[in-house]
Amino acid sequence: MRRLHTAEIDRLQTAPVALEKIRLLQAAVEAVIKGKPEAVRLAIVTMIAGGHLLIEDVPGVGKTTLAHSLARAIDCTFQRIQFTSDLLPSDVIGLSIFNQKTGAFEWKPGPVFANVVLADEINRTTPKTQSGLLEAMA
Repeated sequence: MRRLHTAEIDRLQTAPVALEKIRLLQAAVEAVIKGKPEAVRLAIVTMIAGGHLLIEDVPGVGKTTLAHSLARAIDCTFQRIQFTSDLLPSDVIGLSIFNQKTGAFEWKPGPVFANVVLADEINRTTPKTQSGLLEAMA
């Protein structure tokens, strides 16, 4: 669980500044995602709250574009994982690979280590891979 620490600052002076930054962020994302201000607002609220966002909709309405534009607007890394029946937990989380030159194992992080991760069609993969994703989200 995340432990958030409050800074010792004057809250009355920082609230308008934070609100203006949120408005600028929303405007930046809405410049890419047209006609969905409520979806953009809820995505930003979820991000600020430090939570996970589930977007269910028909194909081709901009779910990936929303996640990607939000990540770019806040200068974060973005990864999309297409869950298929042959995807393994190590494909999501990462794995250690033996380097013959150094004689040691090297950690290769998976896409869940990005700041913004889009997990597409989670229901199509095996329960073991789903479990790996859910453990990483905890």
